[in-house]
Amino acid sequence: MNSKLFGGILLVIGTTIGAGILALPVATAQLGFAGSVLLLIGCWALMTACSYLFLEVNLWLPANSNLISMAGATLGKPGQMISWVFYLLLLYSIISAYIAGGGDLFHYLMVTHGMSISTGAASILFTSLLGVVVYGGIKVVDYANRFLMFGKMGSFVLLVLMLFPFVFAGNLSGGEFKHIASPTSIMVTAVAFGSAMIIPSLRSYFGEDVKSLRKAIFIGGFVSLLCYIAWDMAIMGIVPLDGSPGLKEMLHSANSNSALVSALTVLLQKPVVTLFAKFFTSICMATSFLSIGLCLSDFLSDGLKVKKQGLGKPFIFALTFLPPVTVVLFYPDAFIRGLNYAGISIVLLLVLFPPLMVWRGRYHRQELAQQGAHQIRGGKLMLAVLVVLASLMMGMGVESAL
Repeated sequence: MNSKLFGGILLVIGTTIGAGILALPVATAQLGFAGSVLLLIGCWALMTACSYLFLEVNLWLPANSNLISMAGATLGKPGQMISWVFYLLLLYSIISAYIAGGGDLFHYLMVTHGMSISTGAASILFTSLLGVVVYGGIKVVDYANRFLMFGKMGSFVLLVLMLFPFVFAGNLSGGEFKHIASPTSIMVTAVAFGSAMIIPSLRSYFGEDVKSLRKAIFIGGFVSLLCYIAWDMAIMGIVPLDGSPGLKEMLHSANSNSALVSALTVLLQKPVVTLFAKFFTSICMATSFLSIGLCLSDFLSDGLKVKKQGLGKPFIFALTFLPPVTVVLFYPDAFIRGLNYAGISIVLLLVLFPPLMVWRGRYHRQELAQQGAHQIRGGKLMLAVLVVLASLMMGMGVESAL
């Protein structure tokens, strides 16, 4: 394996595995472990197919073309406007979720160390501390993220290895498969595989080597799938579905992240496990916050045509962080709720739009589409099936959100 392919795989894994991993065992708990594995495999297969379609459309356009440009070229102005609105909703939903989850963890860590602070104040402090890093720009975020990513993946492997000996098979047999159609489970799992947005950047990274790019998308997604399955097994095998502490209780809690760490502490009574659990959950929140915060600020700067210079810089960062912080102050349970809303946007942008864009390009804009080696197989039937699946998922997500 060449170094560029290895680097691309790591980029896909790093983009895929974020703070959403913390919500997976909680959001899919009612399915049981077997049901959660089937849902994970199904979402991985679906998102991988749509990622290849996303890549196909991106290859029709000049390098560095993003989703907004892709939608405009294939679906016209209406598609471009819809993608703009839902992309903004996606970024705001995710960063609201991460501020809520990060503030919850920050509050828990401070309280366990004898410092009294409200959850709202902890969310503001969490946002302020990491917001300064985002304010420093791409170079500051890059160096901070490199250090944090090393700690995140290392702590994940060690934590899972430490948890496996305590897994109780009886806990894994709980849950009911009938909950496979739970909107929250589907939306949170979809978010967990929503890494296709990095494809335009990966295309620039790989240049003309599309074969390696396709390998990076597949291998990176597959490794992420294995990590999610291992994480679900570890948490579901230790924390029971019912009772207190229990995964069902966490699903309806405003403090699901700190509740998860607290449950591991109470059930295992192992200080070293508690230490790694605190470190891993905290670092997941930090890395995800930094990447989404930077992405949202860049998106607002480009969309509003306001440069991040002079007075424009504080204006853009106020628009980046003040709205989600306000949402979290009024809705402290915004972690699971925010991921649910983000799931709706992910499904529309990364599941529904790719087959629609490919259909439009292949069969109505032949001058745009480049038929050939990079076209995913399946023809109109596969595209139609993906559109139907995405529409059903969208319907469930919207119904749940209303």
